[in-house]
Amino acid sequence: MTALTLLQANAIANAALAASHQAGYAPMAVVVLDASGHLKAAQREDGASMFRVDVATGKAWAAIGMGAASRTLAQRAKDNPNFFVTLAATAHGRFLPQTGAVLIKDGAGNVIGGVGASGGTGDEDEAICIAGVLAAGLAHG
Repeated sequence: MTALTLLQANAIANAALAASHQAGYAPMAVVVLDASGHLKAAQREDGASMFRVDVATGKAWAAIGMGAASRTLAQRAKDNPNFFVTLAATAHGRFLPQTGAVLIKDGAGNVIGGVGASGGTGDEDEAICIAGVLAAGLAHG
């Protein structure tokens, strides 16, 4: 399995923010984590609130931890709220099952990380994450 490099993580974050600018979204934060949930890159735009990095991290961390995009996790949380409240408590607040993060996959389909964004709607956050991953020549899930 390939490891997510710092160069790739920075490319994802930069491309995600470029996509946000092009779409005219509010100031964003983008966080890229490796497959173990460790920080590889984080950027918070001027004007983005202080919570944005934490929210983006929680979305990406949840996606990696559960092996699914945060959109999927948000739906699962609606169907099984008690389990997801317990997960959030177990993860010491790092687990946020809200739309706005996707898995990063290598060419063989292995999960090598996750990227989360915060600042827009969940759909906007997710869209810029996908744009960043694709611009870096990787796949998302």
